[in-house]
Amino acid sequence: MLAMLAMLAPSPARAAPAPAPAFAPLTPLASADGSVASAQIAVTIYGDDGYPPYSYLENGEMKGIYTNIIHAAVKRMPEYRVSLQAIPWKRGLVKLETGEGFALYPPYLRPAERPYMDYSDSILAEQLVVYCSQPVIERRPRKVWPDDYAGLRIGLNAGFLSGGKQFDQAVRDGQLSAVPARSSRTNLLKLMKGRIDCFLNDRSSIVWELGRIHHEGLAEAGALAVAETIALSAEQGYLGYTNRDAGRFPYKQDFIRKFNAVIKEMKQDGEIRNTIEHFLRAPG
Repeated sequence: MLAMLAMLAPSPARAAPAPAPAFAPLTPLASADGSVASAQIAVTIYGDDGYPPYSYLENGEMKGIYTNIIHAAVKRMPEYRVSLQAIPWKRGLVKLETGEGFALYPPYLRPAERPYMDYSDSILAEQLVVYCSQPVIERRPRKVWPDDYAGLRIGLNAGFLSGGKQFDQAVRDGQLSAVPARSSRTNLLKLMKGRIDCFLNDRSSIVWELGRIHHEGLAEAGALAVAETIALSAEQGYLGYTNRDAGRFPYKQDFIRKFNAVIKEMKQDGEIRNTIEHFLRAPG
């Protein structure tokens, strides 16, 4: 799990309860010159409610690595009073596409597929891998992606666009099947029951969720063993902003500029690395 610490950047349809704030709204803070901000700008940022350990809703609270990083970042932006709210990933994408929502985390950089979205500077890197069930692994080597996976059912999180162009073409050509599900937990349980053959996602997310599944006793008797078969690419995670708000968020450019500056500072002073390390050592 800690392997992803070395890859910090210079690197989804879900029905869920109504959005819930991750943290209480931030109280007025002192500005850089020592004065107290008298009129903070209220901002809502949506977060994926089902992508542990990075971003997820648990017991009515938003948690996760990105959640903690963004919370720490906006504390350095006293002009803004920020609320982090949970949302199903595909619903969050719709909010940005329609211009109703201001920002959403944590998308990957997909400008062609999501022309309605602008991006912050990268926050951290995630290592994409494929996990398959043991019977699938034993049939033949699975060394080449996606060629060696022809005919298989590949699970992925709904709205997750990371299989690569060759994978997308193979799906269009009917050479393999892409089977979306609500979350990593849903996909892993399906994999262990043999309802899908493999699962494509971030390594830390898979390892984290597998540990929780076993710890909570959710793996049924006779569940299939699963294992990593191939590492693909590292993907950078971002804070995504709508570019279809038609002036609804007049503070957007100022927020983007200041958020990027804070993320740069947090990389330089080690806070992002420390946040990740602390979360993985003391989850939840």
